[in-house]
Amino acid sequence: MSPVSSSNPFAAGGNEIRKQRTENIAKNVMLGAAILLIIPVLVIIGYLFYKASPVLSWNYIWDVPRDLGRQGGIWLPLIGTFYLVIVSLMLVAPVGILAGIYINEYAPNNWLTRCINMAVTSLAGVPSIVHALFGVGAFVLTLGMGASLLAAACTIAVMTIPVIVTATREALAAVPMAFREACWNMGATKWQTIRTIVLPNSISGILTGVILEISRAAGETAPILFTGAAASVAVRTATVGDKLMPYQLDDRFMALSYHLHVVAEKISGMPQEMKYGTAAVLIALIVVINSFSITLRLYLRSRKKW
Repeated sequence: MSPVSSSNPFAAGGNEIRKQRTENIAKNVMLGAAILLIIPVLVIIGYLFYKASPVLSWNYIWDVPRDLGRQGGIWLPLIGTFYLVIVSLMLVAPVGILAGIYINEYAPNNWLTRCINMAVTSLAGVPSIVHALFGVGAFVLTLGMGASLLAAACTIAVMTIPVIVTATREALAAVPMAFREACWNMGATKWQTIRTIVLPNSISGILTGVILEISRAAGETAPILFTGAAASVAVRTATVGDKLMPYQLDDRFMALSYHLHVVAEKISGMPQEMKYGTAAVLIALIVVINSFSITLRLYLRSRKKW
């Protein structure tokens, strides 16, 4: 018997020491891989904000584009992005969450349910340009919406509904079955159980799908390219009210993602700082919205009962 083991019979042996060393190596390798993923993102964001620093100011945010974006600011694309996100979220969130509840809680395990699941999974893999063409045919032409904010929001809603449905299903499935059984044993109906027990304990997971919908709606270009986005829109901006509500649902609108595409590719003589300024504001908008949503999700997750 070695001196170490004789003096301390509970000391780790050679096998345990090797296992711990292997565990530490694996942890450090994974940490290094995570850092390697984060560093390029931080470098890219830092470079964008550095190149955009000459124009980044409150006046740049509040002013409207002039001379096809060569001068002025980005208020109209920014507020148009907010409108697009809010309208698409109002359309897709109720439908997606209710569909997820039905599939997970009510739908029987038969061929129809399996077909619905397969359709949701397949819809998630459709390229965004295909959704754009569908939006033109279904909303712009067939339903007579024309190229408008509503048509673009409906197209975004169709594109993002699989994300919310899948996130809702997974969040509901993560709630222990014992919670449901305890409610049923107390005489509660299925809907009472879902409303008072299942949904409050799965709201953080449902918000994950909502967060992804917000990010995708704000950053997508192809779905709004043919359905309502415009390179330039003439609107009244004489008062604060005009600036806060420059668009109606049946109007064409400006969006940051499409505005970035236009100023980067379509307009000659565009100052470099205007291109980088648009990209920096778009990234900052997504980061701010996601940070708020993630904070809310973490708060709700901390209130889980298991």
